[in-house]
Amino acid sequence: MAAPMECPPALRHSRIEGFGTYRPTRVVGNDEICRSIESSSEWIVARSGIHNRRFASAEESLIAMCEAAGAAALDDAGVSPGQVDAVLVASMSYRLITPSLAAQVGARLRLPAPAALDIGAACSGFCYGLGLAGDLVRTGSAGRVLLIGAERMTDIVDPADRSTAFLFADGAGAAVIGPADTPEIGPVAWGSDGSQSDVIRMSHQGAPAGSPEQGAAPALLMEGPAVYRWAISQLTEVAQRAMKNAGVGAGDIDVFVPHQANLRIVESLARSLSLREDAVCARDVVEAGNTSAASVPLALAALRAQGLARRGDLALLMGFGAGLAYAAQVVRLP
Repeated sequence: MAAPMECPPALRHSRIEGFGTYRPTRVVGNDEICRSIESSSEWIVARSGIHNRRFASAEESLIAMCEAAGAAALDDAGVSPGQVDAVLVASMSYRLITPSLAAQVGARLRLPAPAALDIGAACSGFCYGLGLAGDLVRTGSAGRVLLIGAERMTDIVDPADRSTAFLFADGAGAAVIGPADTPEIGPVAWGSDGSQSDVIRMSHQGAPAGSPEQGAAPALLMEGPAVYRWAISQLTEVAQRAMKNAGVGAGDIDVFVPHQANLRIVESLARSLSLREDAVCARDVVEAGNTSAASVPLALAALRAQGLARRGDLALLMGFGAGLAYAAQVVRLP
């Protein structure tokens, strides 16, 4: 008879211990965007709510932004590199299949041989990663996890594309997930609708380097009206499921942080959930644009810095985007 396996004696709980962010230094207003597309600042604001966004410079690489946000999260959590067992990086703008972004970031931060995994869930990537990180800690597969959502969307967006150029931006946000005595990360409510995967997609697969067919790099394409209709018709149920999973109701939520796709979607979702009048809703998209996998941690960190999201608050987080993939969970803020 085979020897029995040894496993951790029991599941434990997990929590977010700290956050960190990196925002590129260059602020880009609507007037600059309109130099490349036939539009106006008024049209952009009416359609998306966006006034400004951040574009990364050549020196602000995806890896450099991940490193800065990750270091800030470790510092905020009071955690040393030697205490981190795994790195998860969510990004849709990393243009190499290998080596993984997570492995390189782990080396930059001098983490001792961490498990390293990239997450390809687009704008829902941070919330997907938070679900995975929480479970890694709960089951004993990792003592602590560094989770990063980072994007250089300017690398994959055509600046002359009127449907995407005004929306997307760059930045990185990170969180440290560790053990807890009580539940502080609720079970994730997630899923996808692959039947609509064509509404957010890359323009083409791209030919091998050096081949005769090689041309312009693939660019992000999006059918905005279709995405808007899907988001406002389907995602309220996902948020409600996340609250039910955590055993709380809309009246218990102090802070709502949906993916900052555009202000119209953010405010429509907030209204549909019937949150308390004093509940805080993140609107980071107005000054930061849509930063895809980085948008949830960036928006949450902004609320913390403004004193609008406080230690102990219950926050409902939600990511959604290409795939069409989505994920939501309730967390207790550090």
